[in-house]
Amino acid sequence: MKKLFIIATIAMGLATTSCDSYLDINQDPNSPQEKDMTPSILFPATEMSLTASYGDLFRIPAGYHAQQFAQEFGTSNYLDYSRFTMSATRSSTGYWQLMARTLKNLETVRKLATENEEWGTYLAATTLRAFGFQALVDAYGEVPFSEAFQGSANPSPKYDDGKDIYAALIAELEDALSKASANDPVATNFLFPGERAGAWISFAKSLLLKLMMRESGVVDVTSKLDALVAQGDFIDFDVAYEGCWKNESGQMSPYYAEEFSTAWGSTQINVIANIALVGTMQEKNADGDIVYQDPRLAAFYNTNASGEFTGGVSGTNFSTAADSYPVNYWCRPKASYDMPVYLLTYSEVEFFLSEYYAKKGDATNAAAHYNGAIGASFATAGVAGAGDYVARYPYDQSNYKKVLGIAKWVALAGVNNFEAWCEMRRLDYPAFGTVKGTDIYDGENADSYHPERYQPGTLYTPIQVFGQVGPNKILERWPYPSNSASANGNAPKFTDADYVKPVFWGM
Repeated sequence: MKKLFIIATIAMGLATTSCDSYLDINQDPNSPQEKDMTPSILFPATEMSLTASYGDLFRIPAGYHAQQFAQEFGTSNYLDYSRFTMSATRSSTGYWQLMARTLKNLETVRKLATENEEWGTYLAATTLRAFGFQALVDAYGEVPFSEAFQGSANPSPKYDDGKDIYAALIAELEDALSKASANDPVATNFLFPGERAGAWISFAKSLLLKLMMRESGVVDVTSKLDALVAQGDFIDFDVAYEGCWKNESGQMSPYYAEEFSTAWGSTQINVIANIALVGTMQEKNADGDIVYQDPRLAAFYNTNASGEFTGGVSGTNFSTAADSYPVNYWCRPKASYDMPVYLLTYSEVEFFLSEYYAKKGDATNAAAHYNGAIGASFATAGVAGAGDYVARYPYDQSNYKKVLGIAKWVALAGVNNFEAWCEMRRLDYPAFGTVKGTDIYDGENADSYHPERYQPGTLYTPIQVFGQVGPNKILERWPYPSNSASANGNAPKFTDADYVKPVFWGM
């Protein structure tokens, strides 16, 4: 695995605010004294740390765990992910990057902004802090929060329950929103460069919607949700880091740099499309002819050398024998050095609003927002055909979780695989069908690959599945990272049963 996490070493003390400087990981600047630190110095470097962890080190394993990625034959870099495994060691890099770099530095920005009453900057830092902690809770369930970042004064902070962290994040966002006004200036940043706090307000409110909808199945937030939805002012745009990447080593979009660039000297191919995604986005008749293909499939993946979309099977890396599959048989994700790192999309907000109205039994509004979510997803993918998709897969109030779950899983496949893994765990869709991975491919023989056996819109047990997960189950959480738990006497014990124990919002 290429050491993408070293993007974080771009340093807190860069004197310039140019994108080139913040992205140049080859610099070795001296950090400024604390008295000289400003939000505009610290914020951009912190954002790059966020993109390196969330946009890459969280995205790749989650893509396998969501059965959107499969492992290319002949390589084994992510074969464990493909088998629904995550080790405490493997999860440490992304955790450390997000906790020790991003969130710790955002707390410093919040402190500096408070001292100077810079409430636009305070809101921006609070929003990204809430976003980062939410991702950690969604991945691990419990993480240090209330006692985090105390250094030598408390080297063993307690791990707070995810439910309590969510409640605290919501309170922090509400407090920050009460302090900021749309015209308040914001420190130098890459997310909304040149914008005042108005865009951050919409982002913060949309993040509140996401947090409350995630917890709404286990926490009564009805009154808060009703007030938030009535207030509106959610994003009608995608929140993403884009326009700040360059086709140079250390300055590329992190997921591309990790998996697709040869700038690091690696030509290894790992990520390919999963048959679950390809088989769901294509509709075939009894003869195997394609009668409908979701236009987003071509936006998310390249075809193989024969101009076809082919998907691998979870739990194997396929044979490298001469009579097996050539290198260009499988479909690879579309990626570019300047591809966005999405934090929250307009489509996701519309999906949450559709679910909000569905739970209230308001089928009319639920359908309208479902249609809006599909339209927004097609717009993000840059393709037409949302109306055709809705006509084929219309909203169904009597089965709304399934409709929303599968549609959201597809929409996020080429955008944000980590959120796809989260939402499928929460909504319980896609669900497991009756077909297993071994029914599609025996793991050895080329002539045993039968993609036509896959059941569209379902998951399947990988050919070889992690024993602690087992058949017809998905990995529900990642083990506590070794670089935190091994040095923390207050870290909870992670047992084999915890691999399939949902985080608090999934129970």
